[in-house]
Amino acid sequence: MICLVTDRRRLAGEDAPPAIARRCLVAQAEYAVAAGIDLIQLREHDLDAADLAALTRDLLAVTRGTATRVVVNDRLDVALACGADGVHLRAASVAVEPARRIAPAGFLIGRSVHSVDEAAEAAGADYLVAGTVFSSRSKPASHALLGLDGLGEIARSVEIPVVAIGGVDRGQFDAIAQSGAAGFAAIGLFMAVEVGPHTSRPPCRAMPLAEIVTDARSRFDRVQRAS
Repeated sequence: MICLVTDRRRLAGEDAPPAIARRCLVAQAEYAVAAGIDLIQLREHDLDAADLAALTRDLLAVTRGTATRVVVNDRLDVALACGADGVHLRAASVAVEPARRIAPAGFLIGRSVHSVDEAAEAAGADYLVAGTVFSSRSKPASHALLGLDGLGEIARSVEIPVVAIGGVDRGQFDAIAQSGAAGFAAIGLFMAVEVGPHTSRPPCRAMPLAEIVTDARSRFDRVQRAS
């Protein structure tokens, strides 16, 4: 299970005009669909409901009729109003059960967890995202890390897929698979490498993702066959 988590500011640049950032994120979604990524988690904390809904509809237009599904981070109201494939709830957000009661059939509900106890409290979710596993640019240096041992404990404690998040790169695919996780979620892994401070930076870091996804699936499959 492979999840692309969005961050339009990292993707298009902090100073990119909203329209440019939006087009860049749509381009990234197109690459995700072409690569067969399972989930796009639309996580744009700073957008108001109207702008988030517009971006949700953009991504749904890209993924319609494909195997890639779009889940909106934490905004159950926006996800339902736009007809998104699901919602991804923060650990401190509304509980899964009340969200499930108002969601239509087939609506995906994921939840972020940081411990076995939080995983137990997420009963009824379709999948869990566990982290932060490794040090990550999106978290401060003081942020507590779950590590591979903690990831494995969570994966063994539930019967639904557990996805690793936090500092994931291609060198860690085997270790994540060996922990018992069903896959991973990432932000920077799915962007072109940033250039140095003294060179011109490309206006959009969206890039083809098929090679990364193929490598990840083959390595997870190899570990699972060996276990």
